[in-house]
Amino acid sequence: MRQSEIKELSIEELKEKLAEFKKQHADLKMAHAVTPLENPLQIRKTRRTVARIATELTKRELQ
Repeated sequence: MRQSEIKELSIEELKEKLAEFKKQHADLKMAHAVTPLENPLQIRKTRRTVARIATELTKRELQ
C-alpha cells in the first residue's frame, strides 16, 4: 500500500487496515517458519506497510 493511498483513508479505515496487515504479517511469518515462502520479500513489504499505517495514525492523532 502506497503512502498516497494511506493518506486518503479515514482514521477508522486506517485502524482496520492496520489490524488486517498485522494479521497478514503474523501469518506470513508463521508460514515462513514452517515452510520457506516462495517470495520471502512479502514479509518485508507487509512489515513496512504496517509501519506506514501506524505512522500516519500517530501523525493524525498528534494534530
